[in-house]
Amino acid sequence: MLLIEELARHGVAVIFIKAPHSGTPEDQLLLQFQGMIAEYERAQILERSRRGKRHRAKQGEVSVLSGAPYGYRYERKSDEQAADYTVIAAEAQVVRQIYELYTVAGLSIGAVTRRLNELGVPTRKGAARWERSTVWAILRNPAYRGMACFGKTQQAARERTNNRTLRQRGGLPARNSANHELPRDQWIEIPVPALIDPDTFALAQERLESNRKHASRRTLEPSILQGLVHCRQCGYALYRTSTRSSARKISYYRCLGADAWRYDGHARCEQRPIRLDLLEHIVWSEIVRLLEDPALIQTELNRRLETARNSSPAKRQQDRVTQDLAQAQKRMDRLLTAYQEDLLSLNELRRRMPALRQREQSLQEELRGLSAQLVDQAAYLRLAETLTAFLGRLRSSAATLDVQDRQRITRLLVKEVVVADDSITIRHSIPTATRPAGGNGGASRLPGSPHAAHADQSYLLRPWRGQPGTV
Repeated sequence: MLLIEELARHGVAVIFIKAPHSGTPEDQLLLQFQGMIAEYERAQILERSRRGKRHRAKQGEVSVLSGAPYGYRYERKSDEQAADYTVIAAEAQVVRQIYELYTVAGLSIGAVTRRLNELGVPTRKGAARWERSTVWAILRNPAYRGMACFGKTQQAARERTNNRTLRQRGGLPARNSANHELPRDQWIEIPVPALIDPDTFALAQERLESNRKHASRRTLEPSILQGLVHCRQCGYALYRTSTRSSARKISYYRCLGADAWRYDGHARCEQRPIRLDLLEHIVWSEIVRLLEDPALIQTELNRRLETARNSSPAKRQQDRVTQDLAQAQKRMDRLLTAYQEDLLSLNELRRRMPALRQREQSLQEELRGLSAQLVDQAAYLRLAETLTAFLGRLRSSAATLDVQDRQRITRLLVKEVVVADDSITIRHSIPTATRPAGGNGGASRLPGSPHAAHADQSYLLRPWRGQPGTV
């Protein structure tokens, strides 16, 4: 109706061949009813289509997915077998190389992209240039660990309807909707051939999340604790800022909640800024103390080795694949029994058996890969025993490391640093014993407090205080 009215305002008449429209009030009413019914039927068709796709996805049919990702070929459904993914060996090798460069070699997504371009690796369409977004999508796609997912996104209204240029012109975006990612527990998993092991995929997701939190963005001067410091009072992060005295520039960590200008003139926190060099000195001293305790490191390694042996994701997946393989073989036996007892025709047997055969072969191949992975994992875990020499070299060079190296080591050993009025709490990634002197279960008193564990009179704690003792 809106389209017809818009055309009529521009002098365009709409002529219906099967149902001539005379323009009377009765015809107008009938046309409006037909439009409402058509809109209702359109919504019903979309809902039935959505429910049908979700049902087929829960049955494990890959036909509901929109094509196959890089590394796979989509095999259409035929009379002999259901739709499925087949592995493209050359592309699968590239996928494994991308994960190895990102998780083992430690390259960034941009560095991985440049490496692929330098090697001249062709893309799916045969182009010689890879984009960062393509590599990022490969690293996030759960299909490569053997579980393609349906229903990962839904279409909803845009969070920002237009940008600054459109707002100035008074315009609107072409589409007022966008795809938004749904929670992980709402995804429907569909088994497909795996290209990488679950541990490697989990490591890639962990690093992607860590990079998202600790991305340097436009950081001009990196700091050791960037992205790790939080306020105990309000829970906001602390950011780096600085002031200038007559002699030098002094840097501080300041709570985001203490900035009144961010919250309509009303600050949400009373936490005062803390000297950057003081806080980093305390935390780095704790890290050096941790590295100087080889028994503590070895105890944690032994604990993680035991945990890895007892609760390996690869071992759990091996058990699941073994159960799926037994079920597939049982279904094949039932089909043969039904055919022998004349309960199933030969044509029906020929139609249903190939899909089960292909499923059995895929599970057997996945099981062989998991068995080899468990052997490699055991060898990898034994390498932890050689870390003592590495820790010795790290302790000897801890005092000469630059800011970037100290930052990387800090992020490996420290989860977060929580700052209060007169103390800080360092939460390590590994369990640590209670400090023998001045510690408060991992909490260090700041200079100026009655129980200062790291008092250093050369440090100014607050920007408006002359001596630490006045805090």
